[in-house]
Parts: sequence; C-alpha cells; structure tokens
Amino acid sequence: MDKLVVNGPNRLCGELTVSGSKNAALPIVFASLMAEGVHTINNVPRLADMDSAQRMLLCFGAEIDQNMKSQFGANWVVDTRNIKSGEAPYDLVRKMRASFFSLGPLLARRGEARVSLPGGCAIGARPVDLHLNAFEALGAKVEQEAGYVTVRAKDGKLPGGKYVFPFVSVGATENVMMAATLSKGECVLENAAREPEVFYLAEVLNSMGAKISGHGTSTITISGVDRLEPMNFTIPPDRIEAATYLIAAHMTGGSITLHNAPVVDLGAVLAALAESGAEYGIEENIIQLESSGDILPVSIKTEAYPGFPTDVQAQWCALMTQANGVSTVEETIFENRFMHVPELIRMGANIKIDGNKLTIKAKKSALTGAPVMATDLRASASLVLAALVAEGSSEVLRIYHLDRGYESMELKLRSLGARVERV
Repeated sequence: MDKLVVNGPNRLCGELTVSGSKNAALPIVFASLMAEGVHTINNVPRLADMDSAQRMLLCFGAEIDQNMKSQFGANWVVDTRNIKSGEAPYDLVRKMRASFFSLGPLLARRGEARVSLPGGCAIGARPVDLHLNAFEALGAKVEQEAGYVTVRAKDGKLPGGKYVFPFVSVGATENVMMAATLSKGECVLENAAREPEVFYLAEVLNSMGAKISGHGTSTITISGVDRLEPMNFTIPPDRIEAATYLIAAHMTGGSITLHNAPVVDLGAVLAALAESGAEYGIEENIIQLESSGDILPVSIKTEAYPGFPTDVQAQWCALMTQANGVSTVEETIFENRFMHVPELIRMGANIKIDGNKLTIKAKKSALTGAPVMATDLRASASLVLAALVAEGSSEVLRIYHLDRGYESMELKLRSLGARVERV
C-alpha cells in the first residue's frame, strides 16, 4: 500500500495549473447516460474516483476512449448508444459514494434503475433519503430491498412535481435534477444547492437540450424534454484543489501562481486567506498568492455555498496550527468530519474538540514529523499540508483516500520545491 514520505519543513514556491474538478466531473460523466450517442468530455482529472466512474459506465454498456492529453487530465469519448443495464452492483458502488449519481440518469433514460446503497468517505451519515424522497415527490415509485434501491417511473417518465429539500444537499440536487430533465412536465426544486458544481451540471444539461433555469439560486425549475443530444464539454477547474494549494503556499511562507484557477468560486476561501495575512492578486483565471510569513488566527464556520466549504475545513485546520494565536473551526455540514484532528495532535498540534467545534491554540512551527493515517479524502490533504511544515520526517498512510481527489499531489508539490516521495 502506498504512502507519502514528507521531509519538512518546506517552503513552496512556483506555478501550478489547477486540474479539472472531481466534484463537477462525476455527475457530468454520469449525465452522459441520458443521451444516446457519442459524448466528448475534456479535462477529466485522472483520479481513482474517475476510474471508479469509468467502471460504472462500462458496466451499463458504455464504451470509453481516453486521450491522455498530458501528465495531468484526460479527454474522454463516451459512447452511450448501447446501454444495456440499469443496475449498479454493490461491488462497484461501495467503492465510491458518487456512484449513486447513476440513479437519476438511468431513471431518466430507461424509466427504471436499481442501484446499491452507496459507500464513500466515512465523514458522516450522508443519508440518501433526500434523493429518494425527491424522486417520490416527482412521481416515482421507490423500493428498498437487500441493500438496493429500485426507482421506477410510471409509463417510463416522471410526471413532474415539486420538492422542497429539508436541508441543502449538493448530491441530491444534482441527482434529482438529472432525473427531472426527461420528465413529462415541470419539476421545481426548492432549497436547492447553489454550489458551482450544480451550476455547471445544469449548464451541461442545457447544452444537451434540457430546459433548466434558476441554477445558481435556491429554486431550480426543470421543464421536461423528450430527448437530449450528446455533450461536448470541458470540466471546469477544481476549486477545492486550488484552495488546498493556496493554503499550502501560505502556511509554508511561500508563494504560488495558479493557472486555470476557478476565481469566481473561491470567494470565501480567498477572503479568509487575506484575513490570515496572505496577499493575493487576480488576473482573469490566474491567482498569485504570497504569504506574509506571519499567519494570523482566523475562525471559520463551514456553510453551504457561497459560505466556507466543508471540503476545505481540514486543510484550514492545518493552516491554523501555524497561526500565532487562538482560532476556532465550526463544522455545520457533516457530523463526523474531525477525524484528522487526532492525527494532527500526534504531530504536536494543540486542538480541543467540543461537539462540532474545534479550538486551535497555535504557535508557528510547533509541529514535528510523525507517522499519521488518513481517514478520508480531505483529511489526507490536511495531513500532507501539516507534514510540509513539520520538523523532520512524516509518513502519511492510506493515501488511496488522497488519490480519490488529488491528481498526483506528490508531483505537483515537488514542482513547488517540496521534499515528498511516494513509497
């Protein structure tokens, strides 16, 4: 099993190009199931999760060619003319929670889908009830048996309707939006997620012939259409990867230039970085950030977009271990997303957990190298960041979590001057 060995401390300086967004790419590649034909999807990140998505599509009968355009990213050509199966088996779904995204597209295209209940990161319950309740509200029949969910639309098409999400869910909004695209009537989703990934998915579907409006707001209206055309789309840059490298540069006292940066999607993170002492400039899709070398304590609370993203919370914790003073981190999205904290404490961090809130009492350069174990995708990133500034050698274990969402992180870090090896 691979691990990363990091020798610190490091000062990161240089330029990077941001990879395609994992969170945008996953629902978009599954959306290809909705239109019979040959789809072109560019700038797909080369990640373990995308490999899992590819296996899912092949299981349904799709054919996929990949053109590795460079060391990072790939262009996919997805042929969905021969979709034979509407069932997603447990052995595939258990490896990636986002496999549940196949439910909405299969329901839309075939009128019926059977999908295993999902797996994924152990960061909380993340129930699929919202997906299923919304499908029922739009006229589907839902059955659960032996670990599988079967969803059927009468006469092969959802009749339409209205659903108010009891709380904001990105995955449920995307899944239900895809299912509603080929409905008979109008579907209205209220308290819908406003995240950029939802917006990009709606834009893709509209480019295929869907009639979706209101995406980017909390009310999305979908007027059903009879059919969709194949997509030709380029995956946008990954805002979480961009935030991770900006934080890494700042906490190591370095500087970084990010190309292909998702500037408009990073408002809350950039504001917090500026408050913590980083200086940055923006020119079109380029972000240049330079650390002041003196990191100020900044307290954050995770919120639905446009608030501070939960997927950057763990990395922010690592940054705050280098601040001079006391900061707090409040997690409001997931109930079990502090599993990186015990590992940071092993490295010397002074962090107290009180329910969904952390208190970090920090002093710059207080961390020392240690063997640590990743428990989920973003936790693994926080441990690598902490290892970059720690004195001595650190081993980050279970980096298969990291490979799910960061494209060759060790190569990108080495290009910035970090001493890191995959072993």
